[in-house]
Amino acid sequence: MSQTVANHILQRLRAWGVEHIFGYPGDGINGLISELGQAEGPHFVQSRHEEMSAFEAVGYAKFSGNLGVCTATSGPGGIHLLNGLYDAKLDHVPVLAIVGQVHRTGMGGSIQQELDMHTLYKDVAGAYVQTAMVPEQFPNLIDRAIRTALSERCPTAIIVPADLQETDYSPPQHEFKHVPSSKPGLSRPQAVPPEDEVQRAADVINEGEKTAILIGQGARGAADEVVELAEATRGGVAKALLGKDVLDDEHTFVTGSIGLLGTRPTWEMLRDCDTFVIVGSNVPYAQHYPPFGKRAVQIDIDPHMIGMRYPTEVNLVGDAGETLRRLLSKVRTRKGDRGPERWREGIEKSVREWWDSMDQQAHVPADPVNPMLIFNELSPRLPDDVMVSSDSGSAANWYARHLRFKKGMRGSLSGTLATMGCGVPYAIGAKFAHPDRPAIAVVGDGAMQMNGMAELITVRRYAQEWSDPRLIVCVLHNNDLNQVTWELRAMGGSPKTPYSQDLPSVSFAAFAESIGLKGETVDTPDAVAGAWDRALSAEVPVVLDVHCDPDIPPIPPYVEMDQLTDTAKALASGDPDRFGLMTKGLRTKLQEFTSPRR
Repeated sequence: MSQTVANHILQRLRAWGVEHIFGYPGDGINGLISELGQAEGPHFVQSRHEEMSAFEAVGYAKFSGNLGVCTATSGPGGIHLLNGLYDAKLDHVPVLAIVGQVHRTGMGGSIQQELDMHTLYKDVAGAYVQTAMVPEQFPNLIDRAIRTALSERCPTAIIVPADLQETDYSPPQHEFKHVPSSKPGLSRPQAVPPEDEVQRAADVINEGEKTAILIGQGARGAADEVVELAEATRGGVAKALLGKDVLDDEHTFVTGSIGLLGTRPTWEMLRDCDTFVIVGSNVPYAQHYPPFGKRAVQIDIDPHMIGMRYPTEVNLVGDAGETLRRLLSKVRTRKGDRGPERWREGIEKSVREWWDSMDQQAHVPADPVNPMLIFNELSPRLPDDVMVSSDSGSAANWYARHLRFKKGMRGSLSGTLATMGCGVPYAIGAKFAHPDRPAIAVVGDGAMQMNGMAELITVRRYAQEWSDPRLIVCVLHNNDLNQVTWELRAMGGSPKTPYSQDLPSVSFAAFAESIGLKGETVDTPDAVAGAWDRALSAEVPVVLDVHCDPDIPPIPPYVEMDQLTDTAKALASGDPDRFGLMTKGLRTKLQEFTSPRR
């Protein structure tokens, strides 16, 4: 019996262990969709929009560590995938996009939905993008796309014309200009730097007394080694947002996130250190790194990204875990040394005081609910195996600062692209990666109105397939595009512009109930804790519609003079919320200086 090209593609994906394809149908992929209905798998997950398909594939890849796969039709469908694929590119996530194209006979004829898809995808999937023209190009195209995506941690794309999908498959032959392939699989070599470079790095670390360590997602498999390095040097560990779940926040020397969404202990540690070690992180904001002149070492698997964020003295290209193990054998233990011990004591004191101040800030009176209280009450209730996704916007501030992750918990957001609208589809992707684990998405009402509400329909459709039905969407409902409003004030000196920032009020809880999910409106501080308890014990997905105060400021760990000047200018220019802003902003910041010292 003959096999179509589409059937062969699915068979090859199965051989690679692909279990899910996130997509939306269209005539440019009719052949693929038709075969999906007859094949043993992968399982097709229908989103409400192709952009959500790509985000779900990214979420699946982030929370599973495996390849995410998405598909879309030619023309507009392929365009819609791009934002999610750029999210994968900038956060270094392996995703394969299989995209349709018009019939080969119509290519170049300006027919309906014909675009130059190859050129369109050349930037986002530049590591590997190919257009198939004959059956004999398979399975090589699929195999190379997957190997490239996995080895380079990036999106790749295969463009398949609609008529080719329905053509009988014939494999490449032992002939001139035919390209065969091999058994699916990828052997990963253990990359390690030269021993003399490891010794140089150890020398730099051994000569310091105030060590600061910054980790990112590249340290995910090296958490134990990072702890060992911190204990040996008596240093502290800061975390990039994509590395927030890499290390347990219960460690007394973990200072939290870096940057505008970061913590005061991290800012102080990086400001005052004399030795800086970066492991698996490429946070792009140089102003949040230590002042230039500190001795620095970087460890990263990617030679293209190393040495570009800080003037490092030694750069070690290699696997974080194996490189740290070799480095640790050469690093002196500083336990008991007066200088490093005083440094560690200062870090631990700062961390204790920070968590005290976060608790105090969460209880600053607000109208109606302080958004920080939402996260403050969630943090101690997080299940041990929880998967948390945060959307971009003000929700990311509170996610970064208030949630204390323990070992085994997972969390992610759109790190470098910082795109709105990823929170809910990330959680859906996470649930398909681990259907036996609870997922929580924290999103603003702007992102929820952008696409989260529609994607609740996807949640309802597939919830019965998850052995643990818990997927909680917590909406920060303040009728304001809050993060941008604060950026206008602090960076542009502009008062809030209601015509662009105000959002129409929608009952997200009522919408959830209308489609068969559970919804709960929370509009008093006293109701927050109980709402989390009910949602976490529910047997269906839940939407918490929390009405919170837009005037609670996402104050950075330190405020530069130009930010103060611009904010003052915005308030003086007639910001409609200026009186509440001044009162609540001052009360919030004061908690850092008036909370109990331990």
